Amino acid sequence: MDSTGLAATLAVVAGLFGAVQVAVMGKLGERIGSLEAVMVAAIVTGVIVLPVLLVARQGVGGLGETLAQPWWMLTGGALGAAIVLSITIAGPKIGTTAVVALLIAGQLVAATLIDRFGWFGFDRVALDWPRILGIALLAAGAALTLRR
Repeated sequence: MDSTGLAATLAVVAGLFGAVQVAVMGKLGERIGSLEAVMVAAIVTGVIVLPVLLVARQGVGGLGETLAQPWWMLTGGALGAAIVLSITIAGPKIGTTAVVALLIAGQLVAATLIDRFGWFGFDRVALDWPRILGIALLAAGAALTLRR
């Protein structure tokens, strides 16, 4: 499998795991509290990633370079926590399908802006009618998932 195929496969797996995460975190949040569930998720993430980092990099790798990076590059953890908290609260209230649909719609809008304006150092990508139509259709689909 070439690098594009691997990247596409990883993206699909992330999508599958993301939907499961909405359901799992929603149930955990109902049982122990939303903030507590997010804390558990952060701890489990650290417990899994730290040993992998230590083995793969034979130490802490590039962590020493962290504070030398632009401040906005350090917001990923806070963004991740906000996402996990949001899906933990929203899942039980509107359902997994609606949460995932709205999450994807929001991601598509943000990704389009990032591409269009070249934010965060990405190359600019034109906003043409097929992209606009895709966003509109996805937004309509996401809105429809809220109907019960």
